[in-house]
Amino acid sequence: MKQEDKPVMEIVNRRARYEFHFIQTFEAGIMLTGTEIKSLRKGAANLNDAFCYFVRQELYVRNMFIKEYELGTSYNHDPRRLRKLLLRSSELNKLQKKVKERGLTIIPVRLYINQRGLAKLEIALAQGKNTYDKRDSIKEKDQARDMARIKKML
Repeated sequence: MKQEDKPVMEIVNRRARYEFHFIQTFEAGIMLTGTEIKSLRKGAANLNDAFCYFVRQELYVRNMFIKEYELGTSYNHDPRRLRKLLLRSSELNKLQKKVKERGLTIIPVRLYINQRGLAKLEIALAQGKNTYDKRDSIKEKDQARDMARIKKML
């Protein structure tokens, strides 16, 4: 990633990498109201409990928390409202087929605002990990941390 391509604001769902195997990732636009984008620019959002699902032919994200805007009036948004994701129809069809045929799910991984000021949500087609896979993830992380300590000492 080049320096100028770096996002202005970024919120990452760290728990997702621990809980799921990512098969494929997509970049989706997200429909927001004015107070939501203002809160996002301050970094007041959370993806931990969020998940995506289809309603007819459209993809929505549920339980994505965006804090209410402090300076908002009575027209302020609901923090956990249903938000529509914007993808190409070919990508939507592909995702819908994969979710129906296998035990796969769609989870939000990263929320960011790009250089043009547009809010983007990186979603992943994912499969849940088993308990032993999670233990392997912890073991790999511990080994990487130990190797970094050893290199630092030398």
